[in-house]
Amino acid sequence: MNAVTLTLPYPLSANRYWRSFLPKGHQRAIVTLSDEAKAYKTRVAWMAKAAGVRAPIDGRVEFHVKLYPARPQDWQSRQRKHGAAWDDTVRCIDLDNANKVLLDALKGVAIVDDAWVRRIVAERMEPDAGDARVVVTITALANEQPQADLLGALA
Repeated sequence: MNAVTLTLPYPLSANRYWRSFLPKGHQRAIVTLSDEAKAYKTRVAWMAKAAGVRAPIDGRVEFHVKLYPARPQDWQSRQRKHGAAWDDTVRCIDLDNANKVLLDALKGVAIVDDAWVRRIVAERMEPDAGDARVVVTITALANEQPQADLLGALA
């Protein structure tokens, strides 16, 4: 099986990823990627290429996402006050928003299309001494056909 692990910049919020505007003389808003989103996608593509990704994984894939929010300067006082749950007080993008942004940024770069994603495992990690980031492991999945026996019975 083919797998790649990428350490990427912390994803944008979906609120900053999309922008909508109403062109003069039109009655319908147009929704498009924000300039910030375009820059994020470009950066992710370059980082994937620098990590050795030469072509998208073709076919079914699994995503394992580890989201590391920024550790605040007052993390030690939060830890004393809240104990093991101190990291619940840290601001962090929602996992589902992070996944959408990541899948979109990696489409055509590390995966052919997000329609091929069969499994997503996403975790919010405790902030550490490193920068805010996301670690994504993309694994190619075997194209199993559990009902192949049924197809043979029809012949």
